[in-house]
Amino acid sequence: MLQTLRALDTGPRGLTEAEAGQRLARSGPNTLPTARPISLPVRFWRSLRDPFTAVLFCLGLVSAVVSAWGTACVILALVIVSCALRAHGEHRADRAGAGLRELVAGTASVRRRDSADAEPRAREIPVDDLVPGDVVRLAPGDLVPADLRLIKAHGLTVQQAALTGESAPAPKHPVDAPAAGDTAHLCFQGSSVASGSGTGVVVATGADTRFAAVRGTGRGRTAERARDGTGPAPLSAFDRSVHGISWTLIRFMLITPPLVLMANAALRGRGLETLPFAVAVAVGLTPEMLPVIVTTCLARGAALLTRTHGVIVRRLPALHDLGAVDVLCVDKTGTLTQDRPVVDPDRTGPDALHWAAVCAWWTLQAAELPHPDPLDEALLDGADLDRVETYEPVDALPFDPVRRLATAVVREPGALGTHLLVVKGAVEEVVERCAFDDPAEREKLLADAASAAGEGVRLLAVATARRPARTRAYTPADERGLTFHGFVAFHDALADTAHDAVRALAGQGVTVKVLTGDHPATAARACRDLGIDPGEVAVGAHTADLDAPALAELASRTTVFARCTPADKARVVAALRLHGHTVGFLGDGVNDLPALRAADVGVCPRDGVDVAREGADVVLAEKDLTAIGHAVEAGRHSSANIASYLRITLSSNLGNVIAMLAAGLLLPFLPMLPAQVLVQNLCFDGAQLALAHDRPDPAALRRPTVLRPRAFLRSITGFGALGALADLTTFGVLAWVLPGTLDLGDQDGFHAGWFAENLLTQALVMLLLRTGRRTAEGRAPTPIRASAAALAAVGILLPLSPLGPLLGMTGLPPVYYPLLGAVLALYAAALVALRRRMPQPQAGAAQP
Repeated sequence: MLQTLRALDTGPRGLTEAEAGQRLARSGPNTLPTARPISLPVRFWRSLRDPFTAVLFCLGLVSAVVSAWGTACVILALVIVSCALRAHGEHRADRAGAGLRELVAGTASVRRRDSADAEPRAREIPVDDLVPGDVVRLAPGDLVPADLRLIKAHGLTVQQAALTGESAPAPKHPVDAPAAGDTAHLCFQGSSVASGSGTGVVVATGADTRFAAVRGTGRGRTAERARDGTGPAPLSAFDRSVHGISWTLIRFMLITPPLVLMANAALRGRGLETLPFAVAVAVGLTPEMLPVIVTTCLARGAALLTRTHGVIVRRLPALHDLGAVDVLCVDKTGTLTQDRPVVDPDRTGPDALHWAAVCAWWTLQAAELPHPDPLDEALLDGADLDRVETYEPVDALPFDPVRRLATAVVREPGALGTHLLVVKGAVEEVVERCAFDDPAEREKLLADAASAAGEGVRLLAVATARRPARTRAYTPADERGLTFHGFVAFHDALADTAHDAVRALAGQGVTVKVLTGDHPATAARACRDLGIDPGEVAVGAHTADLDAPALAELASRTTVFARCTPADKARVVAALRLHGHTVGFLGDGVNDLPALRAADVGVCPRDGVDVAREGADVVLAEKDLTAIGHAVEAGRHSSANIASYLRITLSSNLGNVIAMLAAGLLLPFLPMLPAQVLVQNLCFDGAQLALAHDRPDPAALRRPTVLRPRAFLRSITGFGALGALADLTTFGVLAWVLPGTLDLGDQDGFHAGWFAENLLTQALVMLLLRTGRRTAEGRAPTPIRASAAALAAVGILLPLSPLGPLLGMTGLPPVYYPLLGAVLALYAAALVALRRRMPQPQAGAAQP
């Protein structure tokens, strides 16, 4: 200890104000490095990196180059609206999250001197002004403001679950020559005092603290972060799925214009005059509203979650990832269980509980401790305090982490001339101090305690002894020849909503896995209490030598991982993702930060440490699994609507493109003018905005929602081919009702007929290909029905209106409409039949 004080050039009397000021200027404030806030323009620019947004931007530029100004303006407007919506939504979520940030500690009690000769006095200073060498006093409930080495301590225990994941407070005491790896003499920033008091010297502040090192912002941590998985997170489920669909379609779009140009040049002798049409065909294949629909769906879901359940989605795509989650990893302490123990009445005798409560109460009173520790609080909650208070206090020996005992000396009512020693503490220490007639009884008690510990039960032994009354103080030497009264058993109190929430998540197809720093038996006991079969518990240290595939296989079949370090948690999460799962992680401590980064979606409660909130994608108002259930449902709701849009627009667009290519080769004129393609796309896109307000069928929300590129492409190929067949059949009808069409006949009539049929088939697709809908389920919700009706009305009335001739369309013979109705009826029947045969491509857990 003296070496530490000399190295810091300080002493037990503390620093002078002048010395502290010089050190503050040299070492900087005691603050942790934080990420700079991202401005709206930067968020807008990052939104342009979305692959679909980028290709739309390029198509807009190409349209401008070929003088298709209408198409260019519409596309660029969509790009701007999409990026603005996404940037605004994420900026608003960050502002809401900033309001939840709490300081690690506001002020600290420091021993400072005005001058070298002055007497030290305690004063409260801002935590930011602490410097190495300061002497800090700790009291129950204090947050440790920096890394300290203890000078003295009295019954000091520290809650450091945020750093280690251990739910039990760790005893702390001064050590002159600590062994390698021993931290009993150190208190780290980010922990809190559970009981007792102490005085320590500041050995590290700011970026040099253990807190900063664990969170990955300390000095020299870049290489270590790369090794332990806390570097940049891999692509999320949303990114993988949407990017896969995007790049497949982008390849089609890049190939389509050259094919159109070459085919028209070879078969029809047309040159660059078909370039605008080729660009229009490429635009027709593009789901140009995808960025707008995606952002609108996710933003509406995020806003609803914030209003109704206090859930803040800091990264909009994380809402989709929540809907796709099929494995949720949680830290046991504070999530499945509360941060406090409770007495287990099935394993605790009333006599043992009574004497343990007597010891706790009168130790608390005689030693003038301000607050009971968690175990004493549980004892007092479970005992009859009226009986406890009938005794008179004489003396107390508070809990000492070295002897691991606490003793209260009381006078029993009516017992003159005797004092009663009531002792409670660690099983081994109490049993060792008891007197037994049969020596084998001691061994049996220790074996029973070991067996209970193996089942995750925490035990406290209780004993008493009567001594002749005396006036001198009692010492630990008096804790001998005790009479054993029994064990008091504790288990972690379950979170109020944990049991129902776990069942609800299981009903949603989400498997809960526990990753904790606690003892394996403690974690398994908590799982059994919640109705979760823990199976074989894996220990974090035993997974260190497993390669990625072996760990992925183990993680897939294992429910509980105990004694996990932060790096262990991150490796398990990454292994689950490698096995094909979409993984969410709920954590609130610095030790959870690597796993939060490694998961598809990281979730942190509002009262988690600030760095965990900064690293999370979703912030909860309370650490409650029920809120995650609501967020999962909202994510599936948004994902289902996005899936509906993709299926509807891609099926319709693919059918139109196939029909356009076929008609372009069969007809002596362009089958649809670029302006007509643009108007058709605008009408269809406007109608599809209603999909963001759709209400999917409840059956579509009961399973994880994953957008699988290959399944989608198989689906849209079938529906697209069916749409192209309907278009070609319409061509035949038009050729019959408009004689000479194939020989430069009524071009305006052909354009009008196909325009009307296109919008009517698109209206049918909107009604019949929604996620979770079947024709037998009744009418579609009002927004979709109204949009489809409006789209159909535009298709029929626009060619007959004054705008028709301006767009190159004219009225059609009355006989065309009954024939078109027959084509549409057949098309609808075929759609329903094909839909029933095809699986839902977006539903179900991800597959490896």
